[in-house]
Amino acid sequence: MKRIGFLSFGHYQPVPGSAARTAREALVQTVELAVAAEELGFDGAYVRVHHFARQQAAPFPVLAAMAARTSRIELGTGVIDMRYENPLYMAEEAAMTDLLSDGRLQLGVSRGSPEPALHGPATFGYVPAEGETEADMARRHTDVFRRAIAGAGVAESNPRMTGRSVHLPVLPQSPGLSDRIWWGSGSRETARWTAEQGMNLMSSTLLTEDTGIPFDELQAEQIALFRQVWKESGWEREPRVSVSRSVMPIVDDLDEAYFGRDRGSTDQVGSLGEPGLARFGKTYAGDPDQVAEDLAKDAAVREADTLLVTIPNALGVDYNTHLMSSIAEHVAPALGWRPAR
Repeated sequence: MKRIGFLSFGHYQPVPGSAARTAREALVQTVELAVAAEELGFDGAYVRVHHFARQQAAPFPVLAAMAARTSRIELGTGVIDMRYENPLYMAEEAAMTDLLSDGRLQLGVSRGSPEPALHGPATFGYVPAEGETEADMARRHTDVFRRAIAGAGVAESNPRMTGRSVHLPVLPQSPGLSDRIWWGSGSRETARWTAEQGMNLMSSTLLTEDTGIPFDELQAEQIALFRQVWKESGWEREPRVSVSRSVMPIVDDLDEAYFGRDRGSTDQVGSLGEPGLARFGKTYAGDPDQVAEDLAKDAAVREADTLLVTIPNALGVDYNTHLMSSIAEHVAPALGWRPAR
């Protein structure tokens, strides 16, 4: 294990027990958590993106704010739903944010997940072309976005303004950003496609397929296939691979009150409203030594170079700093991780 980061869903709601009751509180606390994570030696601070929900929606303002308050830690998304994005405007936002962060963005993108809105992307003005699915549209948007951040000309120039006829790229450009785009993959088929496209692989605590084997082994198969196809595709650089896990070491009574019921958690299999079954990963909760031992045995964690630990952001900055500190001190060293300085 080379890197560990946190992943925040950015939940907010005015309910008893929530330390993030408003959108402002959730946003400000996300920035403060990035600062705390950097001080603890964590390698990454990532935010989940959801529309029509009390969570993070437009990630670039908060990523820029995180960049302004930190100097070393990677800043990323897990993931941006590309069905909703204007890829050229997103290319401008991403480049500007990456420049402000001095090249620390790690952008996870995907075709999205089940959501509250019935026709969400269409509400934003994005409808699949004839013969396309929404997943196809997300991949098309991703292709345009990636070509734009790589400097491709995307608009014909006005000779009266430029003195010549050329194709203009979006500006600014941020060198190296193209190598820091990840695809959120939920199956072996999409892992193969991700490798063929030359994107890094981001795999979460949910897989949209179930073959009957444990979650970590199924995810490890996905990662192995990704690396095989990456090599066959002839890409020169080494790809990045991340997995997400719920990790809750219990070191005091408050931890026990919050997560004691999750001791002995197991994989879950269920439906997301689409054909076929999905497999959900378990929560790693319990005594720190046991959590560390179980994570070290996790086949996918062993295969990945980056572990993203999901945090209960609604419990506030102080508690989540305590949680990340427990992970850094008691769990992560067993995975071969050392804090960055």
